[in-house]
This record gives sequence, C-alpha cells and structure tokens, in this order.
Amino acid sequence: MLRWWAGAENLTPVGWVSARGHVARHLANRARIRRILAEHPQIAAEPVERPVFVVGLPRTATTLTHGVLSLSAEHRCPLLWELLTPDLDRGPEGRAKSIRTARTLTGSIDRFSPRFRDIHPLRPEGPEECTFALPHTVMPLSQARIPQYLAWHDGRDFVPDYGHLKQVYQVLQYGRPRRRWVLKSPLHLENLDALRTVFPDATIVWTHRDPAVAVASFCSLVEHGMQVSTCPVDLHGIGATWLELLSRSVSRGLAARPAIPPESLVDVPYSWLGADPAAGAPKLYAAVGARWTEPDAARLPDIVSRPHSSRPHRYDLARYGLTHGDVESAFADYNALRAEVDRS
Repeated sequence: MLRWWAGAENLTPVGWVSARGHVARHLANRARIRRILAEHPQIAAEPVERPVFVVGLPRTATTLTHGVLSLSAEHRCPLLWELLTPDLDRGPEGRAKSIRTARTLTGSIDRFSPRFRDIHPLRPEGPEECTFALPHTVMPLSQARIPQYLAWHDGRDFVPDYGHLKQVYQVLQYGRPRRRWVLKSPLHLENLDALRTVFPDATIVWTHRDPAVAVASFCSLVEHGMQVSTCPVDLHGIGATWLELLSRSVSRGLAARPAIPPESLVDVPYSWLGADPAAGAPKLYAAVGARWTEPDAARLPDIVSRPHSSRPHRYDLARYGLTHGDVESAFADYNALRAEVDRS
C-alpha cells in the first residue's frame, strides 16, 4: 500500500508524511492488539452483544445520529483517542498520552486544512467512527489517487478486517464496565455481509438523504482534505472517483439488505434529526430498543447545535464535473428505497 501511495501523482511532501503515518499507525495498532490477546487470551471471549452500527452515505447525518445515540449512559461509543491507539486501561498517564496523540493529529488537520474542521470537526475526546480502527478502507483515496489500491480494495474479503475490529472493541471493553456498543462509519455500508458475519446480532441503523446533496457535500469534504496532500487537486477526478465509490457502496448495501432481519434494520430519514431532533431522537431510541430519558433530552441541544466558530458549508455538484442526472442515474435503485422510507 505504501509503495502504491508513493507513486500517486501530484503527491506533496505533507501527503507523503501522512501516508507513512497512516500505514505506521495501523501496523503498530495491529501489533499491539495481537500482543495484548497473546498476553490475555481471555479477552477473545469478551462478548460484544447487540452492537448498533450507524451506516449510510457520508453526509447523511451519520455523525449526528451517532452523537445522539452516544447520549445514553447505557451506550458505549469509541472515542477518537481510543481508536487511534487502542489499548487496555493504562491508567491516567496512559490515557493522557493517548489523548495527546489524538490532539497532535487533529491539530495538524486544523493547521493545514482549517475548512475541514468546519465541515467535519474531529474531537480527540469525542465519539468517532470505526474508520480509524479498520485496517483497510477507501479513505486513503480521499488523500491521493491510488488506482492500484482501488483495484485491490475492490476484490478484498473484509471478514478478517471486521474480525480485527471486534478485537479492538474487546480490548477497549476488557476490565471496564460493559455497555452496548454504538458504532458508526459510512464505509460499513459496502461491507454489511462481512460486518454481520462477525457481528451477527448487530442492529443496523441506515441513515438516508438525497444522494445529490450527499455526494456534493462529500466531494467538498474530500477537496478540502486533499488540498494539503495532493497539488494540484483534480476536482473532476474527485467527482468521478467518489460517484463510482459511493454508488458502489450503496449497491452493495442494497444487495445485503434482504438478509438482515427486519427487527435488526432501522431506516432513519434525514428529517428525523435534521428537521426536528427533539421529536426524532426518541423515535430513534425506540427503534434500536433503547430507553430515552430526561437526562438524554437535556443534553440533546449540545449534540445537535453547530459550533459557533464554524462557517456555512456550501457545495455544488458542477464543481466536481457532475450533474444531477449523473447522480440520479447512479443511485436510481437507492432513490426508490429512499422514497419508500420517506413514505413510511
């Protein structure tokens, strides 16, 4: 992967440093998890029961949905610093060291790409998505054009990756109070079969939004993230790459839906939390079989409010060489499902 990344066209020095850091972190984490399991084989028996996985196209309120579900004292969401350096409980000093590592990463992103922070803020001690723990995802393609990796990724069996992900959460759970895991990543959408092989009792929460809006918004996010790693940025290349990847992801998700028991699949239209969170949050909790409490309701405004320092996020499909017709064609089957969800 690193060799392919090194050959990416228009890669900047910062992009190369980022590539090396990405690969080194995943190798270090894999080695640490394997060492911990060898030293404490009983961790392999830690139950990860009835986890909730929030999935959906990027920019469809997956982060908001994850944040709302994180309110419950009965739920456990992985924090960014835990995902970057998953480990056993090493006490206050170990925790402080891991948080500093996370702050270094988020500080670098804020420094080199301040607009990225406005679009998708990363908080070292806040809930974050499984993407940081999964060994192989498409996210390197948001940093550089790596056609060899794209082809390799397309044919991969992801069951071992989800086996590793389960080990990460078993390690993070060991010796700590057991609560229901609430997990999230838009990237799970294309691997629901592998996910359910490893987590057969998982509840899948699928968020929905107009794909024309979601694709434009995500292309904008990729543009701002890629500006420091690739120069110049090929805007039309971003549009073509991610229209293909996102439509492929949805197609695989749609193919996996019939095998998911109805009681384990929750469809969440954007209006639930995007329009009226106070009404949508209790419905969301009821759908996943969780209790919505007064303390949860009291904390809801903190989750749904935008940071005061953030600027409005504006985006347009045309900037990335795409039209509404392109998106409508690529997501025709998904739009039929979304219309059905909106009516229900």
